[in-house]
Amino acid sequence: MKIKVNDNVLVITGKYKGKEGKVLKTDPAAHRVIVEGVNVVHKHEKAKKANETSRIITEEAPIDVSNVEIVCDKCGKPTRVGHAFVEGKKVRVCKKCGAVLDKAYVKKAKKAAAAEEAKEEAPKKRTRKRTQKAETPEGEAKE
Repeated sequence: MKIKVNDNVLVITGKYKGKEGKVLKTDPAAHRVIVEGVNVVHKHEKAKKANETSRIITEEAPIDVSNVEIVCDKCGKPTRVGHAFVEGKKVRVCKKCGAVLDKAYVKKAKKAAAAEEAKEEAPKKRTRKRTQKAETPEGEAKE
């Protein structure tokens, strides 16, 4: 299944067509996803004990994964998911703009780039005063 938890998706068919939401849960065995604010159902819960009260619970029910399309963060359009190898890793990419859709990979790539940039512009190594005195020649005495 090409859709993962925390992906932003657009519903393309059914009662909630055109609605966007975040994927809360996936069920790859049943090919279903639960999307925030989509396919909201009401469940009636009866009081089981004397001190409890009956209530109506609203929650999202699962919808088929074929009814949603992932929304690219970069171009903002719903797109099909492609795969590509970037630095030896297989990642999900947008078919329209080619942006990487795997948020975990994007975070790691940004972190690595920042670390490399910091490494190049590292400040001079600080030395303690005692070590500087020991390095000075004995002929030059400081007072």
